[in-house]
Amino acid sequence: MWLVEIAKPTEKELKRAPMEVRDAFDAWKNLIEQYGPLGIQKINGYWDHALKGEWKGARASSLNRQWRVIYVIEDRAVKILVLKVTPHDYRRK
Repeated sequence: MWLVEIAKPTEKELKRAPMEVRDAFDAWKNLIEQYGPLGIQKINGYWDHALKGEWKGARASSLNRQWRVIYVIEDRAVKILVLKVTPHDYRRK
């Protein structure tokens, strides 16, 4: 069993997010608590991947086409800290 902690600012982001995003996050959270990051990575719909640049060391999973959850794995397979739930900006920078 994995422990999922949600950062305080992320809790506020989730409250402002659309209901379907909150439902998708709850489903993601339940899956990751049961199976951990490797379980999420095996499910194609989440497109779970490592991030680069300023988010290096974090991972992202898609909740839908626009929204994603950004998280880090702490304490080697014990705790996951959700850093952000945000709409993804697909524009090139």
